[in-house]
Amino acid sequence: MNTSNTNPNINRRHFSAALALSPLVGLTAAQAQNATAVVGQPAPDFSATDTAGKVHRLSDFKGKLVVLEWTNPGCPFVRKHYSGNMQGLQKEFTAKGVVWLAINSTGTNSGDHMAPAKLGAWVREMQAQPTAMLMDEPGKIGQRYAAKTTPHMYIINPQGQLIYAGAIDSIPSARVDDIKTATNYVRQSLHEALAGKPISMASTRPYGCTVKYSDQA
Repeated sequence: MNTSNTNPNINRRHFSAALALSPLVGLTAAQAQNATAVVGQPAPDFSATDTAGKVHRLSDFKGKLVVLEWTNPGCPFVRKHYSGNMQGLQKEFTAKGVVWLAINSTGTNSGDHMAPAKLGAWVREMQAQPTAMLMDEPGKIGQRYAAKTTPHMYIINPQGQLIYAGAIDSIPSARVDDIKTATNYVRQSLHEALAGKPISMASTRPYGCTVKYSDQA
């Protein structure tokens, strides 16, 4: 299984360059729908169906903090964090009013693909508590957000701006024992956002298994 185990330390010059990319402000609705995600800019809107068949649109959650979590149950890095770490984050922050959208962009031609019913059963088995588990089998949402790994984490503020993108934590391994000594970037960023503080590390390098898009299975 392909993995991306890169150093998660932020490269501030690269981050500054990313912020200099074309802004999304003033785009038409159609252009905004097709825009790519850039930290510091409005998060591209999308809609997707969850494992129970309900449609969710990102813009419906404006006014709330939103976490996007790219996932794939077949990935050992996902299994590492679903040993209790990811569920704990979901429970902790949804209880504080944060919306948590888990997204599966695994293509139907991948051996890791799960049909909605099977993926929903996995969520229940793991006792996970996302607001919704969204299906993105065509990969359009994942590609719009440049999601590279599972997990790959994003945070959107109540104004609809992308304020964090990157790794779940600071130790790029599949070892469960590393969770307790890692800096959890998602928890850190959410605490800062809830306190009205600026995000201290707004961009880090994600790590995990390569997202199995339909044309890359």
